[in-house]
Amino acid sequence: MIDRTPRTHAGLLLVASLVVGVSAQLSGCSSEDPAETKLSVEELMNPQTCKTCHSGHYEEWSGSMHAYAAKDPVFRAMNQRGQEETDGALGDFCVGCHAPLAVAVGATTDGLNLDDLPDELLGVGCYFCHNTKAVEGTHNNPLRIAFDQTMRGPIGDPVKNSAHHSEYSELLDGNSQASASACGSCHDIVVPSPPGAAEVALERTFAEWQDSLFSNEPAKGGLSCASCHMPGREGIAADFEGVKKRRVHAHTFPAVDVALTDFPHTAEQRELIQQELNDTLRAEICVAQLVDGAVMEVTLENVSAGHRFPTGASQDRRVWVEVRAFSGDSPIYESGVVDAQTAVSDLPDPDLWQLRDFAYDAQDQPVHMFWDIAKLESTSIPGPLTFDRSDPDYFATHVKRRYPGADSTPNQLDSMPDRVTVRVRLRPMGLDVLDDLVQSGHLDSALKQRMPTFDITSDGQSTVEWTLQASDDPVLGSKRELAGVLARCVTSVPQQK
Repeated sequence: MIDRTPRTHAGLLLVASLVVGVSAQLSGCSSEDPAETKLSVEELMNPQTCKTCHSGHYEEWSGSMHAYAAKDPVFRAMNQRGQEETDGALGDFCVGCHAPLAVAVGATTDGLNLDDLPDELLGVGCYFCHNTKAVEGTHNNPLRIAFDQTMRGPIGDPVKNSAHHSEYSELLDGNSQASASACGSCHDIVVPSPPGAAEVALERTFAEWQDSLFSNEPAKGGLSCASCHMPGREGIAADFEGVKKRRVHAHTFPAVDVALTDFPHTAEQRELIQQELNDTLRAEICVAQLVDGAVMEVTLENVSAGHRFPTGASQDRRVWVEVRAFSGDSPIYESGVVDAQTAVSDLPDPDLWQLRDFAYDAQDQPVHMFWDIAKLESTSIPGPLTFDRSDPDYFATHVKRRYPGADSTPNQLDSMPDRVTVRVRLRPMGLDVLDDLVQSGHLDSALKQRMPTFDITSDGQSTVEWTLQASDDPVLGSKRELAGVLARCVTSVPQQK
């Protein structure tokens, strides 16, 4: 866990890092290694200090959700409401992850004074990760920060320099599975009771990864968090003479969350998110002709996410399936069709297929705020468990839904469609959750209009289309039994044989 004992007086920290740091930065990039480094702990805490020698990494980080974490108006709104509704019992539960250094140095205890703090204490900055010396738990940010002048990283032979000491750490090395504990223990959240209605494992990304085949050793197909979220390239780690090219890693950290206010590199960040989402799922559409109509079945497979899909704050995410069937150009069936400003949960759609966590209070009523949650029910798709198709666990990543559903009247199409399309759509946070915060007076209503909707693409296509002709394709077409008859199927990408 983070040591909550303040390491320095907050006022001294703010002055030292803002004033002294500027002059120190200018002389920090050299290959000298004096006995006393020129930069203090307070100066090293400031990402602007790091920018002087690590301009590329800084620029990437500056547009990331790590940098945005404490500026996010949705976080601010939910934290303020949580403090009010729990009479302050929420404490540093939220801000301990969104501004961990601010909590660690005693600059905040509840996140309600973040506007009074300097940028260097907001978000998840360079020092918080690169000064981590141990992971002392599995959830709720149990990282142990050294508060020394040594910056840790994945490089085994760092170049000596006059800015700080350098040290290899497997916790910061994406080639080591140990690094997943540094990432994962911050991305698993367990709500204690109190202040929660019950102890709830709210966010489970690390635990989900541990259950997947990606937690195996690399020789057995394992991949760390950084393998996907911090891709590598050839480059230099610092901007000064004597630094050789080596493998360096992106610090953009794309996942699904987005900045809703003016922030650096928002367009680039959304493009990186789309790239992360691309080819996460394989979709298959099967259509069976019956004597008096037809039925459809959609199969989704999680083929590449190293955890369930969706993951993280899955109770806030909105992922759903849009299905449309046509006779000629006229739609004869639709499910999951929603415009950009309508909450998907508002659809009067008995067949609506959502992939998410559904949150309920102790009276089994749906709730949005995590401190009200007593239980969760998940419809998310598990991550891959095995590559062996003979193992029953292989198919745990495959989920199916028949259209029209059993609750529809009628529960079949009146006629055989000429064309069927499927899209899987994602909103990082549900509009219904934002509406709740707007209605309580904690969030600006204009932010709702800025919430994007992503489409999960497969093989470059956001829509999978079924036709009889496409079902005859030797690569993407197939036939199998559905509703007691032979169905014709089309998949977005070939299934592993």
